[in-house]
Amino acid sequence: MDHSRANAKDHARQYMKGIWAAALTPFTEDLRVDEDGFRENVRYWTEDLEIEGVFVSGKQGEFFSMSVDERKRSFELAVEATADRGRTIMSCSDQNLDVVLDLARHAVDVGADWIVVHAPTLHFHTERDEALVGYYRTIAEQVDIGIALWSHPDSGYLMSPDLCSRLADIETVVAIKYSVPRPMYSELTALASDRIQVSTASEVEWLDNVLELDWRLYLCSSPPFLLQTASDRRMHDYTQAAFAGRADEARSISASLEPVRAALRDTRPPDKPHAHQKYWQELLGQVGGRVRAPLLELTEEEKRATREAFEECGLEL
Repeated sequence: MDHSRANAKDHARQYMKGIWAAALTPFTEDLRVDEDGFRENVRYWTEDLEIEGVFVSGKQGEFFSMSVDERKRSFELAVEATADRGRTIMSCSDQNLDVVLDLARHAVDVGADWIVVHAPTLHFHTERDEALVGYYRTIAEQVDIGIALWSHPDSGYLMSPDLCSRLADIETVVAIKYSVPRPMYSELTALASDRIQVSTASEVEWLDNVLELDWRLYLCSSPPFLLQTASDRRMHDYTQAAFAGRADEARSISASLEPVRAALRDTRPPDKPHAHQKYWQELLGQVGGRVRAPLLELTEEEKRATREAFEECGLEL
């Protein structure tokens, strides 16, 4: 962490930018965290793919199946592996506030750049907005690091643009991963982009958001390392073209990725996103590994269908 409370927002606007990826956590055959595999993936993403930041131990990373110690260790591994090539944002999300704060303090101690905390599941609340303002203020008051919000349907509700705009007034709240319909995140961009960076995980919508909403941060999911290789970095290329104002070029490059998107999307079993993405990683030469319960592994038939689509999608290895 190299910012203070007072300059947290300006610092994030300067350095939290570009394409960020949500890391999958590789597990070995006996379901231990594959530390060497994780390091190698992060190195490859930040060095060969030039991904600018890594989101660690989020939903994609299966934090729900990991112990607190394992999550802390993943923070350490990510900071080590990014070195000077990229930045980190650590998911400290948990239903238990003490766990959130413990993880956040560890993120500070090991040199993470930022933390992200998703909106918790709320039980028996009628004053939801006040509960959430109090929740994020408590975290911000106790930890000196920039915080990204995260609102998604898994919480059982979505934070409204008005609520997110209120939260943007908190000194160390710097960004939001806003997994909501486009009208909602467009509204929040208009309301609060002077105080926080707004982003969403949809790669399909990313280019339009750069060109139409002037976004500069993709925060974030797995497409940056599933749709690209070291010799075929079309997401990187269309993003840079869009940032430079070359809209037609950017749209042409992005459109050329549609066969890859379709192969990844159309072979993914509805209940097995993690296993499917990890298998796709292995086809790309990355470290995928197993998933932990309660997630399900792919069947051999599902692997065959995925492999055939992968081989025909036109992604250059």
